Amino acid sequence: MTVKTKQMKHYIIDNQYINSDELEHIFKQKQKIRLGENARQKIKSSYEFLQDSIRDNRRSVYGINTGFGSLSRMKIKPENIQLLQENLVKSHACGTGPELDIETVRLMLLLKIITLAKGFSGVPCSTIERLIAFYNEGITPVVYENGSLGASGDLAPLAHLALPLIGYGEVYYKGKKYTGDEIHRITGWKPIRLQAKEGLALLNGTQFMTALGIINVWKAEKLDLWADRIAALSLEAYDGRIEPFSEIVQQIRPYPGQDETARRIRMQLADSKIIHREKEHVQDPYSFRCVPQVHGAFKDALAYVKHVFTVEINAVTDNPIIDTENKRIISGGNFHGEPLAMASDMLGIAVSELANISERRTYRLISGKRGLPPYLTPNPGLNSGLMIPQYMAASLVNQNKQKAAPNSVDSIESSNGQEDHVSMGANSVLKTRDIIKNTQTVLSVELLTAMQALYFREQKPAKATLSFIKKYRKEIPFLENDDILYTHINKISEIFDNESRRKVLEECKDEIN
Repeated sequence: MTVKTKQMKHYIIDNQYINSDELEHIFKQKQKIRLGENARQKIKSSYEFLQDSIRDNRRSVYGINTGFGSLSRMKIKPENIQLLQENLVKSHACGTGPELDIETVRLMLLLKIITLAKGFSGVPCSTIERLIAFYNEGITPVVYENGSLGASGDLAPLAHLALPLIGYGEVYYKGKKYTGDEIHRITGWKPIRLQAKEGLALLNGTQFMTALGIINVWKAEKLDLWADRIAALSLEAYDGRIEPFSEIVQQIRPYPGQDETARRIRMQLADSKIIHREKEHVQDPYSFRCVPQVHGAFKDALAYVKHVFTVEINAVTDNPIIDTENKRIISGGNFHGEPLAMASDMLGIAVSELANISERRTYRLISGKRGLPPYLTPNPGLNSGLMIPQYMAASLVNQNKQKAAPNSVDSIESSNGQEDHVSMGANSVLKTRDIIKNTQTVLSVELLTAMQALYFREQKPAKATLSFIKKYRKEIPFLENDDILYTHINKISEIFDNESRRKVLEECKDEIN
């Protein structure tokens, strides 16, 4: 059976700058892609220059007619150049651990296509076209999570990404798993016979780190919007004060994230009868009063991390690179993941602080103060109310604190000393993914708690607050008596998962306006 591509409007990859939001739109809308003419010309020029350069085998060119890593001193005979590339892919495919989710692997494919289309890798158009065919037809290689040092590129994960191109490895297609050989029989395609440098071009690169990292950024952006809305709801439920969110407070310490956080919360609570009533207390605890400072620091860190990963989306991280303009082949180090590792570590720390301050607000809400019953149950003693969700949130916060230790400060020598400094960026994006998941659950607990606490307030909450919690109230009732709480927490998280980042952003704007 031959796979036929349906006729539809394609996104043309033609060496243009692609920002994070545009990449998300292409990817989430499952838009098919194709190469533009400018990209084709650059790819062709790079390929032809490489072929011309290796006809005379007297010159040693790393990874083309030499071995790899510390074996780069070994010269390869011309008749073995193709075998060299195939051996490279097979020998480097030693990933372990769980299978990487299909969404992330598909993004790896897209990012690999984008970087190869820049025309600095010396691969023929036919190989890139096969990657595009895999992407467009939903053929997703099986890639394992563990095994990359984040230097020399993501060698093991990218080897698994490349294996099916040459008839090995495994793929998912239409919900079923096939071997690389089987998928070629199904599609009617022939396995690619790798030419000079092709294996190296497929394996060198940061697409594992970049794919996971940019997905982490997208999720963190959603958490940013959600955390501000939940914090505003908690402030109402705790009968908090609005003065710390005043414009003047932010103006005299002008961090962009701090100002944006305070503005969002002021707008959400502008018509709240609870917030604007006369208070007995003159100050709130830091977990409420310092939301602009803590959430704001997270926003500023996220902006930097998003910049780093956007640069990487558009970067060439292959080695060596084919510089056709100056007629040379350069062995460099763009595959090193240090920028991504440091940025990812920063994101992990920043997200963990969202969970940290969220759990403290939950703790305050269940403490039986400011007119709220202990554990937010009408009948404490017989009922434990929301006592134990706070335990669970505290446990996840502890996990986050351990995971937030930076990976980028560690390095273990490899390849017999040739690769004597590595970034550990792959481990950083994996652990940051876990921190984000934990933080989403901690925020779900805070939302459950704040909605329960708000029920005990006689004054009317803000319209934006009521609009925000409406979709959750459909699924999560007020708890008169003890219930099985994990189902409610999971339901809140599920509702959040099912909303796109753009929809959440639009809802914020609508509620404020």
